[in-house]
Amino acid sequence: MTKYILILSAFIMVFTSCSGPSVQMVKQAKMDDSIIVAYLKANPQIKAVKDPSGLYYQITDQGTGAYPAENSVVMVNYTCSLIGGRRYDSGSDFSSPLSGLIKAWQIGMPHLKAGGSMLLFVPSGLAYGPSGAGPIPGDAVLAFDINLISFK
Repeated sequence: MTKYILILSAFIMVFTSCSGPSVQMVKQAKMDDSIIVAYLKANPQIKAVKDPSGLYYQITDQGTGAYPAENSVVMVNYTCSLIGGRRYDSGSDFSSPLSGLIKAWQIGMPHLKAGGSMLLFVPSGLAYGPSGAGPIPGDAVLAFDINLISFK
């Protein structure tokens, strides 16, 4: 009997862990989306497009040439702030493999060519999630202004 209870318990744990995003993650994604939508409505000059991932982006200058791929090393100038609020970070001539950056950048950057610029409006799940990072608080909805200098 104990053997069957252990097997049933293991089955339940596997089934529930594979059932997809948690209720809290779905709830947070909806709150994040509401924050982004409200910000965009308050700033009608921004014409952001929503990606199926939940990321909003606006290409402000397309740039020229090819698009970076997931395995590209990108060099950018950027600023990062809470949406509509405090600036947290910036970088000039920042270089990194695209695959090593937050999910929002991995989704957004392939829409941009070298020399181009974009705005990203990032739900927390595509950035630093509930843990945050350094001075960026958990579940922070972020805005990035990015200029793609080059990539290889």
